Amino acid sequence: MKRKVNLGLIGLGTVGAGVIELLRRNSLIIKQKVGTEVSVRAICDKDPGRLRLARRMKIRNSIITKDFNQILNNPEIDIIVELIGGYEPARKIVLASIKRGKHVVTANKALLARDWAEVFSEARKHRVLVYFEASVGAGIPVIQALNEGLSANKIKVILGILNGTTNYILTKMSKEELTFKSALAQAKRAGFAEADPSIDLEGIDTLHKLAILGSIAFGAQIKLRDVYCEGITHIVQEDVRYGKSEFGYILKLLAILKVTNRGIDVRVHPTFIPQEHLLTSVDEEYNAVYITGDAVGETMFYGKGAGQMPAASAVVSDIIYLSRNVYHNIAGRVPYVLCDPKKKLNLLDINKIETKYYIRFTVVDLPGVLSKISGILGKNGVSIASVFQKGSASSTEVPIIMVTHRAREGDIRKALREIDGLKVVRKKSRFIRIEEA
Repeated sequence: MKRKVNLGLIGLGTVGAGVIELLRRNSLIIKQKVGTEVSVRAICDKDPGRLRLARRMKIRNSIITKDFNQILNNPEIDIIVELIGGYEPARKIVLASIKRGKHVVTANKALLARDWAEVFSEARKHRVLVYFEASVGAGIPVIQALNEGLSANKIKVILGILNGTTNYILTKMSKEELTFKSALAQAKRAGFAEADPSIDLEGIDTLHKLAILGSIAFGAQIKLRDVYCEGITHIVQEDVRYGKSEFGYILKLLAILKVTNRGIDVRVHPTFIPQEHLLTSVDEEYNAVYITGDAVGETMFYGKGAGQMPAASAVVSDIIYLSRNVYHNIAGRVPYVLCDPKKKLNLLDINKIETKYYIRFTVVDLPGVLSKISGILGKNGVSIASVFQKGSASSTEVPIIMVTHRAREGDIRKALREIDGLKVVRKKSRFIRIEEA
């Protein structure tokens, strides 16, 4: 057995600093759980500001470097903790670590989602482990739950609120009736949105996390290009309000994965869910993942999906589990996740999915308009479940809001293209998908 386990930390940003603090604060309990001391042997960061932070944290100058190759080439380091994010040089660091026989802890959701098959094929080839709990849900232990705790199950459904920025914005739009612009400004002031929040707002962050969860569930990579992704930048206050007041729906940016008899339905988009659904209680910056397995039934994991210490909690938990394996000389004997690069997954095209829809039309206030719209929908196989028409005393334009029965997306899109071509329709029709299971 090793006398102690040595770490090389690359990236002393917000999460990296939290990791150092947590390793120090809970060093005794970590030693008890691992069986030996876990030591930070080297830290790499090029940012002068972070190097000043290292001095304030009383980190010894002798373990600090600006060159990550010094860490990768150090034979005494057992585990590389990669916390710089992004694709490069993170990909280079992770793959180089693996090829040198070093185990990896990472929070890098973008890299894992894009290069899942390559990373885990290389890890298996070189008999090393890659742990990544912080990549989805930060402090929510959903990776280990899905990979180990639920491993006896065939996963049937995953529904997730996986991005704190968008959830904060939609919460404010729903509960305080703010406009999208005002809610975004408030999110920035509160520190829940970056200066450039486009990756969050366009659903890309949620897409990365869903791809990781799905890849674990099926033992094969869910490729990003095969997943429909739509953000919240087009969402307006009136749809949030009408959905809630007239139909009892709450709007969330939802990650959806469902196993159907036609294939695997995987998508990310704004979604109405009934007020009684468990996920509607997940507000502001909080995240939740709702998983259904064939044996366990319904489960839900809830907590802070971002923040320094929640993310550090997940990283350090990976360090503990991995260090224990390293100390007992069993790390890498069995792969952490299954990944068959040859396995093909049958993912449904967005036009072939079936769900219910909320649709808002802006039309001229004339008799017969509703019947024209209904006729076109019916001709395309779309059945109407309920209708709400808002009258207006001061305008010739009025909204008509419908909720459909289950329909194919391709049929909905075809019908709306025809409806939007009518002279009585004043604006492009808006639709939002509804999830009730």
